[in-house]
Amino acid sequence: MRRLIQNNAVTLFVVVVVMFMIIPIPPQLLDILLVLNLSLSVIILVITMNISEALEFSIFPSLLLITTLFRLGMNVSSTRLILSNGGYAGEVIEAFSLLITAGNVVIGFIIFVIIVLVQLIVITRGAERVAEVAARFTLDAMPGKQMAIDADLNTGIINEQEARARRAKIQRESDFYGAMDGATKIVKGDSTMSIILTAVNLIGGVVIGMLMGGQDFSTVLQVYSRATVGDGLVSQLPALMISTATGMIVTRSVSEGSLGEDMRAQFLAQPTAIIVAGGAMIFLGVLPNTPHVSLFIVGIALAVAGYLLFRRMEREKEAAEMAQAEAVEQQQEEVPTAADYYKDISNVYSLLNVEPIEMEVGYSLIPLVDERSGGKLINRIVIFRRQYAQEMGFVIPTVRLHDGSMLGTNQYIIYIKGEEVARGEILMDYYLALEPSNPVKDIDGIETVEPAYGIPARWILPENKEMAEIYGYTVIDPLSVMLTHLSETIRQHAYELLSRSETIQLVENLKKTSPELVEEVCPGIVSYALLEKVLRNLLMEGVPIRDLGTILETLVDALANTRDPDTLTESVRGALSRTITRQFCENGQLRAITLDGEVERRIVASLTRNERGIYLAMGPELIQPLISQLAEHIRKFQELGQNPVLLTSQVIRVYLSRLLSQYFPNLYVLSFTEIVGTVQIQSLGNITMPLAPEEKRTVGA
Repeated sequence: MRRLIQNNAVTLFVVVVVMFMIIPIPPQLLDILLVLNLSLSVIILVITMNISEALEFSIFPSLLLITTLFRLGMNVSSTRLILSNGGYAGEVIEAFSLLITAGNVVIGFIIFVIIVLVQLIVITRGAERVAEVAARFTLDAMPGKQMAIDADLNTGIINEQEARARRAKIQRESDFYGAMDGATKIVKGDSTMSIILTAVNLIGGVVIGMLMGGQDFSTVLQVYSRATVGDGLVSQLPALMISTATGMIVTRSVSEGSLGEDMRAQFLAQPTAIIVAGGAMIFLGVLPNTPHVSLFIVGIALAVAGYLLFRRMEREKEAAEMAQAEAVEQQQEEVPTAADYYKDISNVYSLLNVEPIEMEVGYSLIPLVDERSGGKLINRIVIFRRQYAQEMGFVIPTVRLHDGSMLGTNQYIIYIKGEEVARGEILMDYYLALEPSNPVKDIDGIETVEPAYGIPARWILPENKEMAEIYGYTVIDPLSVMLTHLSETIRQHAYELLSRSETIQLVENLKKTSPELVEEVCPGIVSYALLEKVLRNLLMEGVPIRDLGTILETLVDALANTRDPDTLTESVRGALSRTITRQFCENGQLRAITLDGEVERRIVASLTRNERGIYLAMGPELIQPLISQLAEHIRKFQELGQNPVLLTSQVIRVYLSRLLSQYFPNLYVLSFTEIVGTVQIQSLGNITMPLAPEEKRTVGA
């Protein structure tokens, strides 16, 4: 029962407050409630001044509604008492009326009106505007904050738990400022309602006193005006504090501590301003017909205080400089020379570290990399890493970026495991226009070749960008050119980046969703070394390894027949047929190059086994026509803008793929077992064998 009451205390309080508007309450209870309202408003104001960020008091919008409802409920009750008890509504209202009127109702009424207008026009309107702007800016900043969290997560600065907490905080901030935008309307309505209730009390009291009480106008005006002012003041003081708290909490956007701490730190950090203010007061005190004593006292006090603060800051600055100098000297004494440093053999081992991926850029390209200069390359790499992980199921290691003093100013080099694998050159103040097959018209520019795909292109000036697009060119900015080259290079060498530790990490990640499978298979049945080889084979030919569960299940079944990694890979490719088909099919149709039956028979006959495994031992009479015909058919795919695909049997697929990759790096060799049966295959060419000389003579005869 006790817990039930505690859990529903706020609900009961709101219900009781609503009942105040209907059920009359005695003046003694009203006095207690008015004092409680005043105390609650002081507590809220003090809390808002001592928090460092708005979310520390996230219940404020709801609390604002409850306190406003509480105050309006008491206003209705006090109005009922004033009009029914001849202007008497309890000791609290009586005391406040005497305090503000001091025997003069007109003065008290004017002061009350001033308080109401200050709250309505100055504080409430300002808080409403600040809350509206804060809500809009918070919502606009959400996508950028989310991307920053994703970037920190992908680069390893934070973990998943911290990222989840930061995302939740951003969502809470958005909800809070959105609620505050609406809550400030409640404060504005409360101020307006106070004016209305004051008019009702005054007019209603005059009508009741004169028509029903038979009193004269001056007596009625004196009694009910005093009660009205007291009632208005006792409700407006808490309302004023709540309005101030509202403005306080929506303006606490860049604070690092409580309001008192921030004001003390920031005021005391400006002694010059204090000295100038003191000098201005002293100057005014010298002028005739001014309050000399007051101005001199305040001016001298400010000047002395500013001077003392200035001297203290100078001493602290000198002490900090001395401490910094001592630290630098101590550091220089402690820093060993290169010879001394490498005397310790453990320090020599630090030279052996090899970065998985490195990118070295020339001087002119540094603005693309440096985030302090607005460079966006790092953010784009983070986005690519996320996309690649979702597409291929493999997380790319961190890319180390650094400048190269030996490079040309516009050059960059990409390293994989410490060795150069690609390089390129871009012009910062130009756009790269990729030439179409049949351009409408040539455009002026510096001829070059697109580094990622080897497409003929031109570097054009920015003012020619729109014209190039009209002529059919594909225009790319320098950052996208460099990022595309980097991403394609990573795709080509992804299999080299898959290490044993990465393989174990992938298995551990699978354990979160399929713990029984992992415990049964790895590393007891399928060793990490074997799994790494299979995954590398898949990545080498661009097959996603995201469905690791299916890969492990297929390996378990295939290991009953063989332990050859190539054969196991072919079994896995068959199990991933839907994934492979999706990569190359378009509208349920697969365009491919096929092999003649005689060609396949001769390729199968050329399979040779040695101590290193199976390979193709094809003679020139077979390789030359195969390469020449493939080159002719691949041009058809280039005209269609599609990746060339060669279909063959599963027996020779892997060996033929390795052979042809030396001549056609972008050619994909698939087997019929990897294509889903519902797909329609359209042959764009068929590889046949040329006739032998004796066969030609027979045909001619």
